[in-house]
Amino acid sequence: MAEITAALVRDLREKTGVGMMDCKAALAATSGDMEAAVDWLRAKGLAKAAKKSTRVAAEGLVGVATRGTSGAVVEVNSETDFVARNEKFQAMVAEISKLALSADGSTEKLKTMSFPGSAHEVAAYVAEMVATIGENMTVRRTAALSVKDGVVASYVHNQAAPGMGKIGVLVALEGTGNKDEIAGFGRLLAMHVAATNPVALDIDSVPKDVLAREAAILEEKNAGKPANVMEKIVASGLKSFGKENCLLEQPYVHDASKTVARAVDEAGKKSGSALVLKAFVRMQLGEGIEKEAGDFAAEVAKMSGQG
Repeated sequence: MAEITAALVRDLREKTGVGMMDCKAALAATSGDMEAAVDWLRAKGLAKAAKKSTRVAAEGLVGVATRGTSGAVVEVNSETDFVARNEKFQAMVAEISKLALSADGSTEKLKTMSFPGSAHEVAAYVAEMVATIGENMTVRRTAALSVKDGVVASYVHNQAAPGMGKIGVLVALEGTGNKDEIAGFGRLLAMHVAATNPVALDIDSVPKDVLAREAAILEEKNAGKPANVMEKIVASGLKSFGKENCLLEQPYVHDASKTVARAVDEAGKKSGSALVLKAFVRMQLGEGIEKEAGDFAAEVAKMSGQG
């Protein structure tokens, strides 16, 4: 029997991606035989799951669900766009999106909710789908909006199936007017958000560090100017930043002659009551995920033993 050293455990871990304790148990069960230990882990389903869980899942779908005064959006990732077009995957995303309406924007809460028609929680059901479909998948994030009286409207861009695509948007509109009118305008406004990707609702909602960075850039561009001139330059520059990046100040994409704020006001009058844009959410598939730039030819050569 080979001595089960720390180095041997580490080698098995690097080879399989399985945790140290499981690797130690596998080596103990197979008298330190490395290949037998790999087979032991595979038989337990550990090596297979671990290998999949280390692969980057940057594709998938963004799902959206609304119910009157509330709405939710969720990102469920897969490794390839091919799986995102899989009917089973899409059905799973649709159910998770509906569940997200009751998750209060908490991803952790969503993962522990019971998946419909299954004995599993969402996280466990997704893990089961990983084994079934053969790709790493994950419920990455969710967000939710609600209003006391009004409508939470939605829009999905690059729609792959009803309620899911590459970009999902929610807009929360508060008002007591005609709900059909508000919903119709809300969808148009959600399309605007998908197109322009605003930083915040208004200048007061922009994170302080973002404003500070913009001010620093303006100061660097205009270095050497007198302090009183610099103050005006920065104020003017931040005002322009607000018009370009703050939703209420942006030119409305469906009619560039008016701002979004004016469009909201006009929509409120048309609906029969004052209308207030309370919040928005824009979720784009794969935002912030670093994808590895693979060399496909090299991968094929390696698989065929030529690399």
